[in-house]
Amino acid sequence: MKKLFTAESVTAGHPDKMCDQISDAVLDAILTEDKDARVACETCATTGLILVMGEITTSTYVPIQDIARGVALDLGYNRAKFGFDGHTCAVLTAVNEQSPDIAGGVNNALESRDGGSQITGAGDQGMMFGYASNETEELLPMPIALAHRLARRMDEVRRSKQFPWMRPDGKSQVSMVYENGKPVAISNIVISTQHDEKVSQTAIREAMTEAVIRQVIPAHLFTDETELLVNPSGRFVLGGPAGDSGLTGRKIIVDTYGGFVPHGGGCFSGKDPTKVDRSGAYMARYAAVNVVAAGLANRCQVALAYAIGRAQPVSFTVDTFGTGKVRDDVIEKALQEVMDFTPDGIISTLDLRRPIYRQTAAYGHFGRLDLDLPWEKANQAEALKKAVR
Repeated sequence: MKKLFTAESVTAGHPDKMCDQISDAVLDAILTEDKDARVACETCATTGLILVMGEITTSTYVPIQDIARGVALDLGYNRAKFGFDGHTCAVLTAVNEQSPDIAGGVNNALESRDGGSQITGAGDQGMMFGYASNETEELLPMPIALAHRLARRMDEVRRSKQFPWMRPDGKSQVSMVYENGKPVAISNIVISTQHDEKVSQTAIREAMTEAVIRQVIPAHLFTDETELLVNPSGRFVLGGPAGDSGLTGRKIIVDTYGGFVPHGGGCFSGKDPTKVDRSGAYMARYAAVNVVAAGLANRCQVALAYAIGRAQPVSFTVDTFGTGKVRDDVIEKALQEVMDFTPDGIISTLDLRRPIYRQTAAYGHFGRLDLDLPWEKANQAEALKKAVR
């Protein structure tokens, strides 16, 4: 049986991704000096304006305005004609301390209040999903893996100035043909790149086809029916926050698995690791990666849920979609034996109280072969193998 699945990615200069990177840059700056800080930082951007807001409790000071401008400039937004200018934009801040009601539940979990030793409670309720599949080297679904590769390549080409007409904003999209559950060919690819007003669409199509698409996509995935759509709107001069306002957390499907599996709803960027919508999703990915690496399944989805102020998950399920070498409930039990899914356990296992987050805020948080991320390591695979025997 054949079916299509589509996933998208965006370049680092996309307005929403710029906001994600500002929020995580603020988080990183704070964690550099105060590893126990509580941070929930969100950013929005529009023509000539960045607003950084949220709840932050910390013992240190960071120059939020300078950080925000620095991110914008690093992404190439240094002239108003590009859609934004980090030199001259206004930067407003609206930051308060974390709610004492939330802090109380996080500092002293429900289990502690019931007579146990003091442990950290989850910073919010919610559900998180982690996924891994052996269909790509990134252990990601192929459509999102290829879309990320295209977006990264677009930024590499732009930064190299190979095509001086390229601008920071851009998107990629890949529609994949699956046959009997396996990716076999590409139906279509969409590339949209912001550009100088003087360049022709013919030149853009040729450049993106040869320097981006053909450099990234394996040749065997193309067929005679594969369609390449480059700047299908016909013009993309006005971009960045001037063309479309940006907001932290608006690209959560780009950040995760491209919609191939469910998403709990919470975004990642700008949140310290007591916020389980971030750290719990990282731990779920770590669990799924180790299940696949251990050879226990070809595909694995780990679903977690938490209650605010409680340390232990209120829900824990595994689904291997019929690819498991042992029953799903056996894998569930093994994971809970080998790994600690409380906030303290997650933070300790993945060493999350350190400034590693801005680098995740473009091209996805998972499958990052270019980064040394702890939730991508298969260092518990052998322990899982032993636990299921």
